[in-house]
Amino acid sequence: MPKVKEMMTTEVECCTPLDNMYEAAVKMRDYNVGAIPITDGNRLIGIVTDRDLVIRGIAEKKPGSTAVTEVMSEQLVTISPNASVEEAARLMAKHQIRRLPVVEGETLVGMMSLGDLAIHEASDEQAGEALSEISQYH
Repeated sequence: MPKVKEMMTTEVECCTPLDNMYEAAVKMRDYNVGAIPITDGNRLIGIVTDRDLVIRGIAEKKPGSTAVTEVMSEQLVTISPNASVEEAARLMAKHQIRRLPVVEGETLVGMMSLGDLAIHEASDEQAGEALSEISQYH
């Protein structure tokens, strides 16, 4: 069974607590991603998703200049780079998430997405099951 570190994305674009909603949205557009980790140095402190920007930002009439820390998710589900891909798929399905920050201690080392799971042949079935379970609730 492959490990997360073999399939995760390692070039992860991040925001800092000094960034605002507008800057996070521009990074999402420019890098074609739906989530941006928020880091303080290398330490992962949160994640902001496109949904966070809409629900906690725009729908609450917050301006684009609002700090990402006001709209980010702080209760994070993370995984170790040494965990199995099967464990990553299980966590995504259980917590109804499409992206999983990969951390060593508190340090962000990558991101695992359903897309990463789907790319690997051995995990096609797990990715399909995770997506199926996530899609039932969204």
